[in-house]
Amino acid sequence: MSYDAPFAGLKVVDLSQGIAGPYCAMLLAQQGAQVTKVEGPGDGDWSRVLGVRYGEHTAFSIIGNLGKRSVAIDLKQDEGKAVLWRIIEGADVFIEGFRPGVIQRLGFDYEAVAAREPRILYLSISGFGQHGPLVGRPAMDPVLQAFTGLTGENHGEDGIPHRVPVIPVDMVTSLYAFQALSSAIYARRDEPRGRYLDASLMQCAAGLQAIRMMSSILEGGAVRPGGSPAGNFRTADGWLSVTTIHDRDWLALCGAISRPDLAAEERFKKVADRHAQDAEVMGMLRSIFATQSSAHWSQRLAEANVMHERVNRYADFVEEPQVAATGLISWLEQAGVPRKVPVANLPGMARFADGAPLATSPMVGQHTAQVLGECGYAASEIAGLAERGVIAVGKG
Repeated sequence: MSYDAPFAGLKVVDLSQGIAGPYCAMLLAQQGAQVTKVEGPGDGDWSRVLGVRYGEHTAFSIIGNLGKRSVAIDLKQDEGKAVLWRIIEGADVFIEGFRPGVIQRLGFDYEAVAAREPRILYLSISGFGQHGPLVGRPAMDPVLQAFTGLTGENHGEDGIPHRVPVIPVDMVTSLYAFQALSSAIYARRDEPRGRYLDASLMQCAAGLQAIRMMSSILEGGAVRPGGSPAGNFRTADGWLSVTTIHDRDWLALCGAISRPDLAAEERFKKVADRHAQDAEVMGMLRSIFATQSSAHWSQRLAEANVMHERVNRYADFVEEPQVAATGLISWLEQAGVPRKVPVANLPGMARFADGAPLATSPMVGQHTAQVLGECGYAASEIAGLAERGVIAVGKG
């Protein structure tokens, strides 16, 4: 155990799919745990067919499975279940992300697994939770954005609610689940048994929106912004995001746009007054910002110490000097992908090193033979299981 690999020696069995569970397990792998991903033969985890597919990978499956080993097992067969039980022997963490009820039908619910491995930390990730009227409903990130209010809050001047495209519900569920598991791993040192952990996309989406939700309820649904004016403004060659919080920020902004007359107007001097006349203030600012380039305004705003930034596309962001200076991005090769892909290096974890095991996402069943060999299966037994379609032995 070390700061570089605090979870070294931990054995994790990951049956989750999509991104919420897999990303959580990926974080465990990056902290030193040995993570075995169990997926079905063929296409494997359904994240491998989300969006554009490159061989056996998509952006989802690459990010969610870095540093893992993949074992492909048909869990509909009794022989496949027997193989999984062998893999579970000695495991510290078990993660599943099936719709509630499925893992019980497969025979790997918490009670069954804990009966064999009493100190197991068992994490279930679901859409709406393990109980309640919506328990059986299929759910993904966009559904929970709509259900929990996020989509309703994310509307612009067009008045249309919009889904946030960066799957924030899935990602925050991964982070909350990783935090819960990390705490449980720490506490288990002094506990005789493991425990069951339940993380739903609904619960984690609510946690993500805790401040906005509270403000909305307290303020009758119309949340007053923290400062005014604030927003995105079209410039002569792009867009600029500008944020003012305090009255002094408004004065600085007026100076940056060479409009001291606005700063002098009594009706704009206080945040509440500017907010009350938001349409007029924003209209004037839009007209002003449209006259010059983003670079021009960025220089003026920076000199005035006004919070702002150019509205980047991802291709712009990864080329920013600040990104390079901080070593934020590692560019990694992945099997079947035609070019190196950018992966953000994570706080408190070692940088991804191109070609290293922790920076490589496995193909379906790539490590089946290796893992089963470690579980005591002879080569002839592994070959027989593959011939009967119980397992799949992938390339790599």
